[in-house]
Amino acid sequence: MTASSVEQLRKEGNELFKCGDYGGALAAYTQALGLDATPQDQAVLHRNRAACHLKLEDYDKAETEASKAIEKDGGDVKALYRRSQALEKLGRLDQAVLDLQRCVSLEPKNKVFQEALRNIGGQIQEKVRYMSSTDAKVEQMFQILLDPEEKGTEKKQKASQNLVVLAREDAGAEKIFRSNGVQLLQRLLDMGETDLMLAALRTLVGICSEHQSRTVATLSILGTRRVVSILGVESQAVSLAACHLLQVMFDALKEGVKKGFRGKEGAIIVDPARELKVLISNLLDLLTEVGVSGQGRDNALTLLIKAVPRKSLKDPNNSLTLWVIDQGLKKILEVGGSLQDPPGELAVTANSRMSASILLSKLFDDLKCDAERENFHRLCENYIKSWFEGQGLAGKLRAIQTVSCLLQGPCDAGNRALELSGVMESVIALCASEQEEEQLVAVEALIHAAGKAKRASFITANGVSLLKDLYKCSEKDSIRIRALVDKPSFVRARVKKLLAAGVVSAMVCMVKTESPVLTSSCRELLSRVFLALVEEVEDRGTVVAQGGGRALIPLALEGTDVGQTKAAQALAKLTITSNPEMTFPGERIYEVVRPLVSLLHLNCSGLQNFEALMALTNLAGISERLRQKILKEKAVPMIEGYMFEEHEMIRRAATECMCNLAMSKEVQDLFEAQGNDRLKLLVLYSGEDDELLQRAAAGGLAMLTSMRPTLCSRIPQVTTHWLEILQALLLSSNQELQHRGAVVVLNMVEASREIASTLMESEMMEILSVLAKGDHSPVTRAAAACLDKAVEYGLIQPNQDGE
Repeated sequence: MTASSVEQLRKEGNELFKCGDYGGALAAYTQALGLDATPQDQAVLHRNRAACHLKLEDYDKAETEASKAIEKDGGDVKALYRRSQALEKLGRLDQAVLDLQRCVSLEPKNKVFQEALRNIGGQIQEKVRYMSSTDAKVEQMFQILLDPEEKGTEKKQKASQNLVVLAREDAGAEKIFRSNGVQLLQRLLDMGETDLMLAALRTLVGICSEHQSRTVATLSILGTRRVVSILGVESQAVSLAACHLLQVMFDALKEGVKKGFRGKEGAIIVDPARELKVLISNLLDLLTEVGVSGQGRDNALTLLIKAVPRKSLKDPNNSLTLWVIDQGLKKILEVGGSLQDPPGELAVTANSRMSASILLSKLFDDLKCDAERENFHRLCENYIKSWFEGQGLAGKLRAIQTVSCLLQGPCDAGNRALELSGVMESVIALCASEQEEEQLVAVEALIHAAGKAKRASFITANGVSLLKDLYKCSEKDSIRIRALVDKPSFVRARVKKLLAAGVVSAMVCMVKTESPVLTSSCRELLSRVFLALVEEVEDRGTVVAQGGGRALIPLALEGTDVGQTKAAQALAKLTITSNPEMTFPGERIYEVVRPLVSLLHLNCSGLQNFEALMALTNLAGISERLRQKILKEKAVPMIEGYMFEEHEMIRRAATECMCNLAMSKEVQDLFEAQGNDRLKLLVLYSGEDDELLQRAAAGGLAMLTSMRPTLCSRIPQVTTHWLEILQALLLSSNQELQHRGAVVVLNMVEASREIASTLMESEMMEILSVLAKGDHSPVTRAAAACLDKAVEYGLIQPNQDGE
């Protein structure tokens, strides 16, 4: 190929770039680089590739390409400028300044370079001010949190929430990290208070998120064993938060640094593969430790399911899976073979064996050849034999339970285990046992074998008849129910028949009757039935029409704790999908609030928390009196707490609820109060990837800035990313997000000429100008109103057409 071909491809790339086809231009420049290009041509091509990557917003590659161009030609001012743009986007302002200063020295009269240098200088000053103020904030937060006299105070709660919010931004996380934050967070963890432990764990999530070196340093300071051990605590909320932190750590160790500061982190020597194995090894050890909660054991299994197998079978490297099988298969089988609640056994939940089965299945599916699979079979069979032979009846129970676990997961391994000598005979013998626990183990094995065994012909031929005999003969309901193998479809069919027969009316009459028969236990049973009846959305109208909504209120206020919780959850389901004013007419609607708030407590399940938040969101949108009732029940601190929850649906529901409550003066006062980060959290959530969370947060911002204009001046102070977050809202393809963003910007423009000036000096003016030319939509009107106000301030001038 000749030099003219290089030139031809370069020109072709230039034309594609002008047309906006940046991918095509990139391909043309890349092809030209593959030819016999001169060093000067190579510099130009790398520089042009940098321009393409800038347009495609791949700033790491843009920096790399610009650097290659500078290596070929140190005086390439365009390459220097493009590298400075990439560095600025990557947050490395100090390095971007050096490139811009070099540009200005090469072309002193270039106004573009001068303006860029002034702009980035302002950013650096702002960052310095922000970091200085952050230093003081971090120190103050830890002083409050570590003060024993502040135990349980609202001040302490605010400090913990502010710390979590600060850590969500990388600059804030870096500041906490460099301010001896991990050691201080360790002290919070050691205090053992649930709220403080949650705050510490959620702050550590921000520190470690997408940052490999901070993750390695955090594990070194806290100790990998210490971090993993938190999974095993009794508090489900703390265990779940620790699970989320460990997932973030796994991701950081696997994928390395995607963002953050490059200064000191390069000095930390990391071996992510080693740290990864240490973390997994500790999780495997946790599986068989006595004293670990069942929830913690389940969370450890969940982490192993996500972290160990290959993401794609196209990746030839399954060495991590092989290592886990060698080091931990017996430990996983031990959990899978454990019985629930017997004395001296490992604490497990109803989900533990299924989680173990899923992990075993994932490991087995990740094996590449017959030799690897044969090793898996051998290890499983040896483990089962070790319990089956010479360990008495308890050993046989353990072995059969382990076979059930394998049948639910890698069924090939389960089928082979069924054929081991004596296994089937023991299953049949245990079916005739007088001990309920022994019968249950045998029934479970028969169920899974009848469903999945292919080679165990005896089971497929006789299993069903054995189950039928158990169902007919057993006097124990628990055995008969498991032998029946009740499918959800059968349950739904029975619910339909009960509803058609008028069961709701009968239950309503029972609740109304002041009879001694209506004991607390009876109330609980009624609550359980009501909860089953409202499970399907299409059935809820029938329940409401027959008075079920009214009957649930007394059940939710009196009876056993379990019964009240079940009734409250049924109330939540009704409130979510029906008009609360019709479901609970008159004054009854106010009685619903207290049961719903009771579902926000940490001892309730995540589903109950979520449904309560959704129901309270609906109520808070109806009237100020209902909002006052929710405030009176002291629900706001709990709702705020769930805004930091790891589960995205709970976090979103809490944000929606808080935004509806923000229509009340008392909640607006909370946002306006000094020394809290409530407003900052809404701004940051407005820039999240979760579109529904964005919508809720942006709606809250739009309403708060309308009702409290003083908050407009606070938005630029809460985060350095405020401008790009608002710009992203206005550029969203979702019109609802666009409108909410436009309202926030309009409120800010109307609140202050200074804020309006800042907005008009940015790309915001161009965005508003484009939006103002659209059809007569709410977005167009809001954008036009922003520009009109800017003209009134004298910040911009209309063009000749009067636009």
